[in-house]
Amino acid sequence: MSIFNNNYKRQGKIGLFDNQEASERLSKMGNPLEKINAVIDFEFFRTSLESKLLNNAKKNNAGAKPFDVVMMFKILILQRYFGLGDSQVEFQIIDRISFKNFLGLETGDKVPDEKTVWLFRENLTNSGLIPLLFNQFIEFLEDKNLILNEGKMVDASFTIAPRQRNTKDENAKIKKGEGDDLWNDNQNKKKHKDIDARWTKKNGENFYGYKNHAKVDTKSKIINTYLVTDASVHDSQALESLLDEKDKGQDFYADSAYTGQKQEEIIEKFNLVNKVHEKGYRGNPLTEEQKANNKEKSKTRARVEHVFGFMEQSMNGLTLKSIGIKRATGIIGLINLTYNLFRFEQIKRLKLTF
Repeated sequence: MSIFNNNYKRQGKIGLFDNQEASERLSKMGNPLEKINAVIDFEFFRTSLESKLLNNAKKNNAGAKPFDVVMMFKILILQRYFGLGDSQVEFQIIDRISFKNFLGLETGDKVPDEKTVWLFRENLTNSGLIPLLFNQFIEFLEDKNLILNEGKMVDASFTIAPRQRNTKDENAKIKKGEGDDLWNDNQNKKKHKDIDARWTKKNGENFYGYKNHAKVDTKSKIINTYLVTDASVHDSQALESLLDEKDKGQDFYADSAYTGQKQEEIIEKFNLVNKVHEKGYRGNPLTEEQKANNKEKSKTRARVEHVFGFMEQSMNGLTLKSIGIKRATGIIGLINLTYNLFRFEQIKRLKLTF
């Protein structure tokens, strides 16, 4: 006998308070958007957003009223947390109560379409606002004593870009840094070509795209700063750009990719306590003492993997749908800021102490 009944009729009618009841049920189930709204007042970012993005020289109010900049910024946070494209986030805002509540929208309110979301992100990127907003939130966290400066750890993670279908000659030119000379006779094709992303291999796997190099506080697991490069840049090459005067005297943790004379000189330059994993070589393997030291260092260094693990799992993977390093840098900056926002919420909710 079939368990399905084709004569099933819906019980009840849509009521005035149905959305409220649905929101309450989501809250009981653990709504991450409600949790972050409870601890972060996104108005904190308004002044910076308006100063760069609004046309204050406009002489009259003719034309369509622009969407609120803070709401648009929150849409970008939704995208990064849930790994959504522009058309997907438009659909989900229309479809999901939790998204509307997060954005302060009511049923029937006008929702930004995918082109509006794309243009807002373009303007945010081109204005240089993303690193400014990231640093603004870092200052907020420093005021809350959540960047303890008792140790730093660095690592890098791949961010996958759309693969390109180029000829062998085209790829050779791109590799030599001459990609900008290609496809000038077909501008529509050219704007869909990424001449900045690169291939690299790690642990036998091939990756195409960019790298997110991050320096993280060992105690709070907050990302302090970051650098975006193409995927072929070795992790250690970003080291000096990630360090600053505030790091001096702190313990410094990294895996064996950060070993070598040049890296040791950089670590010494910033007066860091070197806790980098030692590396064995053919004919000169690690001693048992070195292995034991590495194991001890791993207890702290492994915490940086929690950061990238959250991005890959809770934030639905690290992939790009954009073209070029400028857009990649903007999106990766938003990924890192989104991580810090949710890490702050976690610290507050769990009452973590360090």
